[in-house]
Amino acid sequence: MDNYLLLKMIHILSAMVLTGTGVGIAFFMFMASRTKNVFAIAITARHVVLADWIFTAPAVVVQFVTGVMLMLTLGYSFDSIWFFSVMSLFVFIGLCWLPVVYIQYKLKRLAETSMTTGVIDPKFKMLMKVWIGLGIPAFLSILLIFWLMVFKPLPVV
Repeated sequence: MDNYLLLKMIHILSAMVLTGTGVGIAFFMFMASRTKNVFAIAITARHVVLADWIFTAPAVVVQFVTGVMLMLTLGYSFDSIWFFSVMSLFVFIGLCWLPVVYIQYKLKRLAETSMTTGVIDPKFKMLMKVWIGLGIPAFLSILLIFWLMVFKPLPVV
């Protein structure tokens, strides 16, 4: 049972890192973009990209690995409706996140270029809308996964 508790702890901590980093990245990028300060936007965009690689990407891997290990430890079925629901949401979040990472690099480049001109490229605003448009359903899906994890409203076996 000690192994179970350790796995559960790691799984919960990585969920906290994943969710907290996602919310933090979204908040700071959104707020910086509203300032119209090209230097603040460029620095924030640079840190957002870095934070995704330092925190988000490893947390996603840890979530998947510990999730599978917990399924095996608890004897949950990989054929269950619950698992299918969780994995569908996990994949959906990933499909939102991958273009977000690509967009973040474009936002970073546009912001850095804007530092030389002093004016934000109009493409930046359009990309921010897409970035936010992908982030909202991904975040809501994370909340739905939390709900499925805590309440387990669907059969797990």
